[in-house]
Amino acid sequence: MVKTAVAHIYASHNNIIITLTDITGSETIAKCSGGMVVKAAKDEGSPYAAMRAADVIADAAKEKDINTIYVKVRAPGGNKSTSPGPGAQAAIRALSRSGLRIKKIEDVTPIPHDGTKKKGGRRGRRV
Repeated sequence: MVKTAVAHIYASHNNIIITLTDITGSETIAKCSGGMVVKAAKDEGSPYAAMRAADVIADAAKEKDINTIYVKVRAPGGNKSTSPGPGAQAAIRALSRSGLRIKKIEDVTPIPHDGTKKKGGRRGRRV
């Protein structure tokens, strides 16, 4: 029997959060973040932390007899960065290597249709 779930991957440059929910998205099955699997705070958003977090999620999925997943990738979005952090690709690769079949990868980053002003002032961030 095919049991399906949804893996929500929130990948910023500072952290990665992977949440495994049922197909409707209302019930959380497992959750793991970069800070839960690495010791140093600077490594939370790294590809290594993403791989370790994905392994934790894959183990929880196998416990519940889930074998296929839909992946929804999200960057901070809004008036912040619209590109996902470095851990997003590593997390997807780790999920597929663990034996889970990935049906669809979808980008669900919120994109403003003229929202609030970006921080940095009139002349932008001066480096």
